[in-house]
Amino acid sequence: MAEWIKVGGLGRLTDLVGLGALTSLVPRQVLDEAIELHGCREERVRKLPTHVVIYLLMALCLFADDDYEEVAEKLTGLLAAVPGARWESPTRGAVTQARQRLGAGVVREVFERLARPAATEATRGAWLGRWRLMAIDGFILDLPDTAANLAEFPNDSAGGYETVYPQARVVAISECASHAIVAADTSGCWDSEQTLAYSLYGRLTPEMLLTADRGFYSFPAWQYASSTGAQLLWRVQAGLHPYRLKDLEDGSWLAVITKPTKLRRSQKDRLREDARRGRELDPDLAVIVRVVDYTVPDRKGEHIRLITTILDPAEASAHQLAACYQERWEAETGFAQLKTYLRGPGRVLRSRTPDLVRQEIWAYLLTHWALATLICTAATAAGVDPDRIKFLATLRIVRRSVTDRAAFSP
Repeated sequence: MAEWIKVGGLGRLTDLVGLGALTSLVPRQVLDEAIELHGCREERVRKLPTHVVIYLLMALCLFADDDYEEVAEKLTGLLAAVPGARWESPTRGAVTQARQRLGAGVVREVFERLARPAATEATRGAWLGRWRLMAIDGFILDLPDTAANLAEFPNDSAGGYETVYPQARVVAISECASHAIVAADTSGCWDSEQTLAYSLYGRLTPEMLLTADRGFYSFPAWQYASSTGAQLLWRVQAGLHPYRLKDLEDGSWLAVITKPTKLRRSQKDRLREDARRGRELDPDLAVIVRVVDYTVPDRKGEHIRLITTILDPAEASAHQLAACYQERWEAETGFAQLKTYLRGPGRVLRSRTPDLVRQEIWAYLLTHWALATLICTAATAAGVDPDRIKFLATLRIVRRSVTDRAAFSP
């Protein structure tokens, strides 16, 4: 065993394991810090140390069509070429046991430590004025229909319909320009997107402008998200009727929205009068917003109503805000990259138990973040929009870098 643990003063042989082009974005130091925090450091020498298991999880995401043993061979097979080593790639059983020892918490910790916006001030399409364009949205992942998964992720959704497979819901905040997911939460489909989104608003920062579709609006959610100092631009349902205060020169208008429940009509009237007179409002009861109304001709004149915390048209005109809201669809592009190109169209996740399902989801989020960051960095350096760089082409390059013998450190 010692022959494969230490070779030629290099330390443990598995210290040579990396993830090709993504290794610098997911450095060993961050893995070790997360492992120590969660107390997952192996107590005895193993063929698959904990940090290698995390890299292996990401490799399983990069090579979704391959089984455990094939991916383990791609990631670690070059170790057999080290002089004096007696390396055999891990078996499927060894990989499964290593994943079970690791759990989901460490992978989530690594994602939350690393996941940051990728765009810089030079990145094209990343900003509206001084604000970084962000979006919040959700997607669904199909899971193996094992008894354990069905018990934890029943195949009946919050909408009351039954699905073929048990499903996990993921809600994420992503950067529009880079598609990099910077915050996420996951649960079964019985939890709504609005419920999961509420856990993410605390991750917003004052430099961000968060766009959201009409399914995310509620008075408490708006209040909480805006309290972070981030700017908001959300579509609202047709049933929301803001009280008009003042028309603005760009066609938008200022309005007051009151808390929808536990307020008598007289209280709402008093709050509206205070808003008209410019008096300070209790943010727990009422907020002033700017409303932007427009129609989309190529959708049969669909009416869209946006509300925003950006009250001054000089900072962002109604036309700019309407155009900015369309960037929200970039979140869908990022999710398609993860679900269609990385995982594979219609593919069910590998994991047969709930804890490993969560672990696999965090591994996919981490891997997609690293790929999106790599693309954005390259695009910014080349002075082009990140959308100009093909995700699938980048994925192929990264896959080759994982198995390329020329990239293996001597």
